[in-house]
Amino acid sequence: MHMTHRLDLFPDCAIVDPFQILVAANKAVHLYKLGKMKTRTLATEVIFNLSPNNNISEALKKFGISANDTSVLIVYIEEGGNQMNREHLISQVDGHQVSLENLPEITNVTEVRKIYKLSSQEERIGTLLDGIICRMATKDVL
Repeated sequence: MHMTHRLDLFPDCAIVDPFQILVAANKAVHLYKLGKMKTRTLATEVIFNLSPNNNISEALKKFGISANDTSVLIVYIEEGGNQMNREHLISQVDGHQVSLENLPEITNVTEVRKIYKLSSQEERIGTLLDGIICRMATKDVL
């Protein structure tokens, strides 16, 4: 099974930390290599893995890109020595690049709490990111 270049676009509102994307992408690549993805493409599998539940269409609505999005997070997965021309990718986007350090400034935390159904009690025990990763990781078990 040969993995080609994959590119995912995510709206800004639901990503609080790059680790969130790393977890979703890692799980997607793992399932891709095992041939056990729940979706048809690796890009969709990454989006699906961000979701706190097992509904693929709901995941695409909440985490996929739409015409109304004003900012996106681009995730590129490559295999081995196959590398994409970064300058070419950036030239295809009408807008400007923002550092991941600025992610908290563009994240809608209220929307994130709503999507992941996080309570204030959970945030007293751990961080917002802890709650999100927990929801993402346990959806297959529950």
